[in-house]
Amino acid sequence: MYDLAAISSWIEFAVRWVHVITGIAWIGSSFYFIALDLGLHRDRNLASGADGEEWQVHGGGFYHIQKYLIAPEQMPGDLIWFKWESYATWLSGFALLVLVYYLGAEFYLVDPSVADIGTVQAVLISLASLTFGWIAYDQICKSKFGDDNTRLMILLYVILVGMAYFYTSVFSGRAALLHLGAFTATIMSANVFFIIMPNQRIVVADLQAGRTPDAKYGKIAKQRSTHNNYLTLPVIFMMLSNHYPLAFASEMNWLIAALVFLMGVTIRHYFNTVHMRAGNPIWTWLVTALIFVVIMWLSTAPMFQAQEREEAHGPALRFAQAEGFADVQDIVMGRCSMCHAAEPAWEGMHWPPKGVRLETEHQIAMAAKEIYLQAGLTHAMPPANLSYMQQDERAQIIAWYTAATK
Repeated sequence: MYDLAAISSWIEFAVRWVHVITGIAWIGSSFYFIALDLGLHRDRNLASGADGEEWQVHGGGFYHIQKYLIAPEQMPGDLIWFKWESYATWLSGFALLVLVYYLGAEFYLVDPSVADIGTVQAVLISLASLTFGWIAYDQICKSKFGDDNTRLMILLYVILVGMAYFYTSVFSGRAALLHLGAFTATIMSANVFFIIMPNQRIVVADLQAGRTPDAKYGKIAKQRSTHNNYLTLPVIFMMLSNHYPLAFASEMNWLIAALVFLMGVTIRHYFNTVHMRAGNPIWTWLVTALIFVVIMWLSTAPMFQAQEREEAHGPALRFAQAEGFADVQDIVMGRCSMCHAAEPAWEGMHWPPKGVRLETEHQIAMAAKEIYLQAGLTHAMPPANLSYMQQDERAQIIAWYTAATK
């Protein structure tokens, strides 16, 4: 008989692996082309009519790169399009969102102490918010307001802060920051799919038809690409945040997210300025460090907004009522709760690992799958078996979880 928990865990791992790989490809190409564009020498009268050029060395060879502001006189037959990296990153990320937060909504998406909503309602809010993000952003960019890029970026920041507060008001802390990353990543990928690529296709079609392409299409595409450049680092932070409860489980998680977006701007401003050969703004690193110190300080606020109920309820009820739960509860309390507690007893540990607490019936039942996978099916927990969990105790965990999921 196949172990569904193990299979689902491996599927999640595989999708996460794909997401990381494609994300590296997208972010890498994005950073490279932004740096290339900013670093082009545009003070040279090139015989080719190109807007700028640059020489680079890599892998034992030299590269001579030229950029045409609109397009060359003739369209090359082997033109390479950079698009699949973006599409694959978003698709794999959305698949991961479905696997972890939609199918596991009762465990990871909904937190009754934050908002008393059903799982279906939570999923619909998630989907609606991602759609709203792109439509609102796109319409603002296309309006007169979007003609001023600085003004546009400030408004975008205000929207992101507002969404951070909204998400932390309806979802669990872990899901809130993850959704803010998904919200931003959806805008970025949609920029590629709906704006950058179609504009480039228009330019290619004009060239093939013998028409002179309108420079506005390149200008619009560059604006959206620049937005993506400044949003990338905060998105990575949000995607990693679910592993660090000091980020997602703090009462100030929405403010932490707001400050992370500012750090993304200061870091990218440094690299963009250096790539432009316009100076070496070391001050940006000082500002970034100060913002990070503020984030660290904010994270020390009470980590959980409300105490969870002592009695198991909702989806945890079947695990609490399953045969063998009392024995498993004793095992967890004896082998795990010295670390997984609001105030860990382990020396030098100031908060529960990954924000997981295993002190009450409800908490243990809610973490049933993780306990089964990490302390039953595998020996990942306790780490190095420091609390000396016995093999028969692991067998009891497996028997309890199996009984609850029949």
